Amino acid sequence: MARGGSSAADVAGARLAREATASLAGVLAGLGVSQSELARAMSVSPGRVSQIMSGDANLTVRSLAAAAEAIGARVEITFHAPPRDAAVQPRDGAAPVYGSGQAPACR
Repeated sequence: MARGGSSAADVAGARLAREATASLAGVLAGLGVSQSELARAMSVSPGRVSQIMSGDANLTVRSLAAAAEAIGARVEITFHAPPRDAAVQPRDGAAPVYGSGQAPACR
């Protein structure tokens, strides 16, 4: 993809970051924990928490885990396989792969 364009992975990553930060914001609100209180619990600056919560920062699994640990929450990441008849489009123009319902064999 050309510079400045968004690949499917970029779009999916941005969506996932928004979902994660919205979920974190909901938990914080439910617990009555402010972003500045979260920053203190994480031993980071309030600015860093603001970056995390914006979803625009380089959001990592580690930063999500650190936030969860600081408030005693748990993070779950779940992958859902596509329907069996849906074609998965691999990179670099290779042939599509169709779901078989079975995990690939290890080599």
